[in-house]
Amino acid sequence: MRLGLTQSLRTEQRLIQSPQMIQAMQVLQLPLLELKDQVEQELQENVFLERKDDAERAESPTGAEAEPREADSGIEDRLQREFAAEIDQLEARTEPSWRQRSGTYSGDDEDKKFEALNNTPGRSTSLPEHLMMQVRTQESDPDLIRVIEHVVFSLDEDGRLDETPESVAQQLAVPLPLAEEAIEVVRDLEPIGVGARDLRDCLLMQLDHMQFVRPLTRQIVENHLDDLAMNKLPKIAKETGSSIEDIKESWEFLRMSCNPHPGSEFDASAAAGVVPDVVIDEIEGRYEVKSQRGSLPELAISPVYRKLLQEARHDPKVYEYLRRKIEAAKWFIEAVHQRQNTIERVATEVVRRQEGFLRHGVQHLKPMKMQDIADAVGVHISTISRATSGKFIQTPQGVFDMKRFFSSGTMSDEGEMVSQQAVKDTLRQIVDAEDKDNPLSDDQLVEALGTRGIHIARRTVTKYRKALGIESSSRRKQF
Repeated sequence: MRLGLTQSLRTEQRLIQSPQMIQAMQVLQLPLLELKDQVEQELQENVFLERKDDAERAESPTGAEAEPREADSGIEDRLQREFAAEIDQLEARTEPSWRQRSGTYSGDDEDKKFEALNNTPGRSTSLPEHLMMQVRTQESDPDLIRVIEHVVFSLDEDGRLDETPESVAQQLAVPLPLAEEAIEVVRDLEPIGVGARDLRDCLLMQLDHMQFVRPLTRQIVENHLDDLAMNKLPKIAKETGSSIEDIKESWEFLRMSCNPHPGSEFDASAAAGVVPDVVIDEIEGRYEVKSQRGSLPELAISPVYRKLLQEARHDPKVYEYLRRKIEAAKWFIEAVHQRQNTIERVATEVVRRQEGFLRHGVQHLKPMKMQDIADAVGVHISTISRATSGKFIQTPQGVFDMKRFFSSGTMSDEGEMVSQQAVKDTLRQIVDAEDKDNPLSDDQLVEALGTRGIHIARRTVTKYRKALGIESSSRRKQF
């Protein structure tokens, strides 16, 4: 047996993705708002990429502009002639007539009902900013303010503090009494309850600031908060010697007068509006699909490229650099157009299959798999996944995530397939209509669904119930 390194040749077929294919897939997967950021970045990085309006203004109607175009035909460099032909072909694809055939619309054609969605919310004040504004008007000691600032920015989104005075003092290398004083200052700030160690501490802090609190209410918070969360009212009544009605009154008082999440009203960042990628309008009984550009600008190749190519024809390095930049601009414009076209084709097929949902609601949502749409559109299933990821569709029933339309189904007694979303909606209707004094168990929910022609296992009912945020029957029971 011979050991050693050798070289050999072999022929094999292998699928290799080009940089242009990777870019097209990335653009397809981007939601509309993120695509707008990507377009702005490309406009800054590539001088040959312009907004359509800027490119049209830059073109001159005089004969001076036509001269470089005539000169192009006389260039003997075959590569330059071929590339100029590619650019001419691209410009033909980006003409207004081509964009009109793609079905997109923007500007004045944009539906007025989306004006509210396109408005950007104002910046909200975060919890740390709100607290520090109070501190700076109350305290003047810079050392104390520094420790308070550390404590404030250590609070979680609910306004609770996981750190102890000892850990704060150790991290900042300050005396323990200073760390304790800083925490107490934070606990006295508005809203009441910030700086609490846990839920029990948060509620007790709020009860301490009230003029009158029933002893039973405080006793429940101190000793029976876990039982209250589990709806074990009879157990609390037995241990406290109170009636169920008194406990329910204390529970209602806590729900109406206390806030278990005092930091929830503040947000560190402004919420972003949802901009649909696809709009569905009903016109004369038929549903028409239109892709939504939002504030996405129309792109074009800068008209100065021809002059620069002409000037750089004798410098191979400059010419190759310019060629790469123009080609990158061409591929990006093509990727954006391909994204719009793919999303529109996918949405058109979805609308064709889900017309019952568009007319009558979620109960008529049909089971549908991504592979079904991929086969109908003629693309790979991964393309469908990218085309629907993070995309929203405006329908007569409201604005929905496009991936919501894809779900498996269950066979009904009528022999029709019922989607998971329809089953969940039916399950919620049954729970909403149940007797709250005697809520239905999961086994009873299985039977109730069976009377409506939907037969699923108990474990499936439990999974759907939890997905809908519906508590178990013991926690739904009202005493």
